[in-house]
Amino acid sequence: MSFQEIFLQQLFNGLLLGSFYGLVALGYSMVYGIIKLLNFAHADIYMVGGFISLAILKFFGGTFLGNAWLGIVTAMILTMIIVGLLGVAIQRVAYRPMFNAPRLSILITALGVSMILYNAVMVITGGEYRAYKTGLGYGGFNMGSVYVTHTQAILIVASMALMLVLHLFITRTMYGKAMRGIALDHDTCRLMGINVNKIIALTFFTGSALAAAAGMMAGVYYGSLHFFMGFVIGIKAFTAAVIGGIGIIPGAMLGGILLGLLESFGTQIPFIGSQWKDVFSFSILILILIFKPTGLLGKKESERM
Repeated sequence: MSFQEIFLQQLFNGLLLGSFYGLVALGYSMVYGIIKLLNFAHADIYMVGGFISLAILKFFGGTFLGNAWLGIVTAMILTMIIVGLLGVAIQRVAYRPMFNAPRLSILITALGVSMILYNAVMVITGGEYRAYKTGLGYGGFNMGSVYVTHTQAILIVASMALMLVLHLFITRTMYGKAMRGIALDHDTCRLMGINVNKIIALTFFTGSALAAAAGMMAGVYYGSLHFFMGFVIGIKAFTAAVIGGIGIIPGAMLGGILLGLLESFGTQIPFIGSQWKDVFSFSILILILIFKPTGLLGKKESERM
């Protein structure tokens, strides 16, 4: 393959991988930005979303919706709603009572929720991989000797569309403005009549729904699911959020896409290859933390005492 063809192939691979990272990283950034919580259960929300979408898609396989694009789109919408409500329930039961507790307490609670989720799915699935069968074919288009399937292209476009919708929601709606206000000062927002608990619940719903969409997309793309699938992508998505600037929505999007591209193109560097891609990615993270600890889009903040 020529240099141009290798570049195009890795560009598509990086954008697809980065879109998964970005969708999950958005949940980390939104929750951290509004209540300063590193929600380590978020990666398991991504995994649960994948399995719920699989169950819905299997049910649709015997109906007029089928398990092709019509069924997939419908299943994604239902999955995002169900998992979004699950995120709200977790926030209400596990996190809200801990808002005034020390930060370490709520962090341990998040780890506990994570263990409950992935152990529950492990028991239900028997710890085995589950095939994610769809009615999608392998049709696509050629760019030189590079073959891109319609599924790959549509998943990239869908991910970017979800990120754009979230950006518009945060910047153009009253609820988005309320989220940004609560991220700055909870008490002032309460004095201005904003229902802080309601906005926090909406934040968890939105972040969980995006993670569920990423989980379903991963199932469609890779063709299988596993109860531990959230572990690696959780670390990568958290890395992406830190690279872009944790707590900053555009930073999570930028960090996810950038990390995906770095991993993809890093495999083409001599002596690195695919087996060293994680080392390469985290080395980039270390360098960014050394030279710009707040992330690419982050700004220094002074905390008033």
